[in-house]
Amino acid sequence: MSFTKDDIYNAISTVIDPEVGFNLVELGLIYDVEIRDDQSVLITMTLSTPSCPLHEMLLNWTKEAAMKVEGVKSVEVNLTFDPPWNPSMASDEVKKKLGAI
Repeated sequence: MSFTKDDIYNAISTVIDPEVGFNLVELGLIYDVEIRDDQSVLITMTLSTPSCPLHEMLLNWTKEAAMKVEGVKSVEVNLTFDPPWNPSMASDEVKKKLGAI
């Protein structure tokens, strides 16, 4: 079975950042999803801050969520802080709830 980027994004959207109560996708923490020919997935993501105390947990939860998509053989998570995350990267709904707009 084949899967799409949307399938991966939907799976990752089940991962909630417990500090703010929003999922990683709507927070804008997922920068890219690449599906490779061998059915492996590369997720490029960031954290709201480099000193995030849940750093390892969030990376593991992201990987585990993507692995649940049928057909995914392996998942690699690439953590980057370039560009640094800021609230403008979040969905409009999150920005409203955070008072950013």
